[in-house]
Amino acid sequence: MDEYLIVDGYNIIGSWPELIKLKEINLEEARDKLIEMLADYKAYSGMHVTVIFDAHQVQGLGGKYKQSKLDILYTREKETADECIERLVTELSSRRVRIYVATSDSVEQHVTFGKGALRLAARELLHNMEESRKEIRSQISNSRPVRRNAFDIKLSSDMKDIFEKWRRGK
Repeated sequence: MDEYLIVDGYNIIGSWPELIKLKEINLEEARDKLIEMLADYKAYSGMHVTVIFDAHQVQGLGGKYKQSKLDILYTREKETADECIERLVTELSSRRVRIYVATSDSVEQHVTFGKGALRLAARELLHNMEESRKEIRSQISNSRPVRRNAFDIKLSSDMKDIFEKWRRGK
């Protein structure tokens, strides 16, 4: 079963300590950092990830972009991220998929839960992402060391000697 993660971008930025600090310096960098973190999580989890940002002080039609294999949506003028999330959950729930909505907005959690999505608080998502990073590090450290030259393993010692002499110009 396909899994979809819909993220309320500015809500998450305002909930995670690292992103809160970054937002105070530069909101665009905080958005980019969130996208980078979610791209890593998507690669690990295999979920379809959509991040929704309010069209922050921008007039116009909003937009949909692909970045780091994530769907990034900026809402239309006068549309909130919550409205966009609810619309997306309604569209996706007609398919046979599992939908998670990541936000710490309790009203939004209840509304999307009523539409069939599973709620995921910002803190839970951060915890899931940290656990996935730990698991990746563990898998890497427990993996066998890669041999430098796999071809070398298949050669007889006589052939190795011949190649070594050629390499040294003898």
